[in-house]
Amino acid sequence: MMPLPWLVVFLPWLGAVALALAPPRGRLPALVNLGVAGGFCALALGLLGAEHGVQGWTRTDAVNLPLVALSGLIGLASAAFSAATLDCERFDGLRARAYHAAFQIFLGAQALALLSDNLGVMWVAIEIATLSSVLMVAVHGTPSAIEAAWKFFVLCGVGIALALFGTILLYLAAQPLVGQGDPGLSWGALRAVAAHCDPGILSLAFVFLLVGYGTKAGLVPLHAWLPDAEAEGPLPMSAVLSGLLLNAALLAVLRAKAVVGLHPGALAPGPLLVGFGLASLLLAAFALWRRRDARRLFAWSSIEHVGLSAIAFGLGAPFAGMLHLMGHSLVKSAVFFGVGAAAQIKGSQKIAEIGGLAASHPALGWGLALGIAGLAGLPPFALFVSEFLLVAQAAARQPWLILPLGLGLLVGATALIRVLQALCLGEPTPDRPVPGGFALPGGLLWATLPLWSLLALAVLLGFALPPGLAALLSDAAVLLE
Repeated sequence: MMPLPWLVVFLPWLGAVALALAPPRGRLPALVNLGVAGGFCALALGLLGAEHGVQGWTRTDAVNLPLVALSGLIGLASAAFSAATLDCERFDGLRARAYHAAFQIFLGAQALALLSDNLGVMWVAIEIATLSSVLMVAVHGTPSAIEAAWKFFVLCGVGIALALFGTILLYLAAQPLVGQGDPGLSWGALRAVAAHCDPGILSLAFVFLLVGYGTKAGLVPLHAWLPDAEAEGPLPMSAVLSGLLLNAALLAVLRAKAVVGLHPGALAPGPLLVGFGLASLLLAAFALWRRRDARRLFAWSSIEHVGLSAIAFGLGAPFAGMLHLMGHSLVKSAVFFGVGAAAQIKGSQKIAEIGGLAASHPALGWGLALGIAGLAGLPPFALFVSEFLLVAQAAARQPWLILPLGLGLLVGATALIRVLQALCLGEPTPDRPVPGGFALPGGLLWATLPLWSLLALAVLLGFALPPGLAALLSDAAVLLE
């Protein structure tokens, strides 16, 4: 029987083949897409109870299991939102097929990137996830969508080339100790021999991997693709890019950090991560004040929160970093569902044309308001807890960080509260519904139910963390130190 981690990868890919070949008939492809995503979610959650260890080219451990489960939940929520909003995207048969197939290819590649024990396989998986994302961004075929897709492709192409060179260097560093072939590409084997590798090659490899995969994670300075991609692609794309792709890319950096950090003579990876994280946090926090497009604004918020995660891992606070990654994925996906639904109701994703949602559509408006408050770091969400832990660690380990870290958090939170007031409070703006939006039975429930469900999980993660998951995150922190 095929191992469970392999099933998690191959089920969405089999779904992609079926969706690509099946002729589009009404809403059937969207419902099949939802069904496959539901199966993927069930398998991903089932992995939480699996034994840790290597199975072929996959490795299950405390680091990737929570992120795979998160991928299942967000993939299912995105597929549900997609099923209700696909008509308003106005795809013809070919574009609808391409979109659904690319969505499932992305889910499988994302899972493979997280589960892989092999540097080369992880590199291929992240590249497949990127290419499928580029296709989804470009699927509308408008000039702005094509421009965003090309920017995404070119910048991430540069990043993946740098990551490939870093992968080769890491393999070369281990080759004299583990020999030719797959062992030199295994994360487990690399950790075992890292202390005896050439420190110069290790250091150079980490720099290339950090810059390469950091591009895909949305870290400054090669971050410019992210706001365009999230603003121009289909509505569910924003959730899977911010909630899933960024995590997989950052995990590749963290795996490399865990290897290089074992050699006392190699370049210390922590300060580099802190530097990139601070640059991302500060640039994004100030950029939030100048955005007029809601989806573009929350894409900049993703850059801010990836920066905060990088700071946490660089400081040596991996528990706070893991909690922040997971909390951000849940809350940001919920916010994008709320913004996407609002854009369909109001006929625009401009902030000035979306207002008073709490008065006109209470379930949607208050859910979106709570999600934005969560992104601002307010309780009772997981991001409040992770940011508190991060500030406490910064004060204990690097007190000089308190000023720039506090400045970034304050400026970003103030900008988000300002947007919360504009979108959710005050007088409602006129509704101009996009034709075809939420045409399925249940209407807006297809947006509000995933939104509130993910927010509830973010509260649970922050203030009622199940003991099993808490133990898993503690074990992950040990592996990532």
